[in-house]
Amino acid sequence: MLHRRCIPISWRNPLVIGDDQPLTDHGAILTNVPGLEELGWGPHWQALFELLAAADSTPARVVRGDRGSSLVAAPSGVVRAKPSVRLLKTTGDPADLPVVGDWVAARTSSELEVPLIDAVLDRKSAIVRGESVRSSNRQVLAANIDTVFVVEPVAVTPNLRRIERELALAWSSGAIPVVVLTKADLSSDPGEARATVVSVALGVEVLLANSLEPESAGQLLPYISNQRTAVLLGPSGAGKSTLINTLLGAQRQTTRDVRETDGRGRHTTVSRELITIDGGGIIIDTPGLRALALTGSEAGIASAFADVVEIASSCRYRDCRHRDEPGCAVRAAIESGTIPAERLASFHKLLRESEVAAMKTDARLRNEEKRKWKIITKAAMDFHKRTGRG
Repeated sequence: MLHRRCIPISWRNPLVIGDDQPLTDHGAILTNVPGLEELGWGPHWQALFELLAAADSTPARVVRGDRGSSLVAAPSGVVRAKPSVRLLKTTGDPADLPVVGDWVAARTSSELEVPLIDAVLDRKSAIVRGESVRSSNRQVLAANIDTVFVVEPVAVTPNLRRIERELALAWSSGAIPVVVLTKADLSSDPGEARATVVSVALGVEVLLANSLEPESAGQLLPYISNQRTAVLLGPSGAGKSTLINTLLGAQRQTTRDVRETDGRGRHTTVSRELITIDGGGIIIDTPGLRALALTGSEAGIASAFADVVEIASSCRYRDCRHRDEPGCAVRAAIESGTIPAERLASFHKLLRESEVAAMKTDARLRNEEKRKWKIITKAAMDFHKRTGRG
């Protein structure tokens, strides 16, 4: 039997540490938390911290992100901290503000009314999605992750198009994706379901799991050993919280039933939070995602569709769009059945989204630059008026 220990923090209302240590609204420092090494601290982060930190700062890791504030684990305990004015002023993109998984430089002195985060250490990886198809804004779901568990239930037919999209997002993050097919015990033919997913998850490990069975859920442990961090990514009702509960040997995460018709459920995890697994590493649980807009990176798409990209290298024209061009090797592969037409259509769809997102991002950056220079120009004019300098 697997019986794992979670970080002794429960982030349900009211917020508590252990069984009887409340987290106060003013952010009092709390005790009885893992050391930073248990959360993945090492020489890499120490070097970055020394470059950015002020003399009165301490390293900390964001274990949960809420609107306007974060719970961070520091050497002295867990505190609720908020970004400092300095950080807010120097951060040009909201996506660069602290999120779960970030390492930060924080000031937790009892002299402060609220602990402050002064800097976010450079991320080594991040799951980033577009906020919507109409916006150029980006949302960071989790930072500094080593593995992305793409979780998909196989009680019903796996959604291959969704898996392709999630894999593109996962490859773009800088982490390694692993597909976890849950509810294998409810599938009429789990082996066939896995084979279908393997056909689109090229170069990716595909695990069949029963989230309720400790030994089956234990297949995830090798990917988070030695204080590595993983994030669970998938729709509501996929069994992400059940996986965590089974690994912990405790009913920590809230779970609910799902509809039998499509295997979907309502959100049970409402925020992204970091959980340590005793004898293993760290897992970040996330709410189910209904939409995963891309952010303009084509690298992840190329990795997720390596078969299409490889065959495309044999096309007659280097800029072939794989539609009606003569000598198109990809179209020939479609006609011969080597690549399903649906997979090529999915490839084209994600590329179009990526191109649109990239154009929106460029426009947003140009507008931000214009706004910045307007502010600088206005400040200079006001200064000259006040001082009487021409």
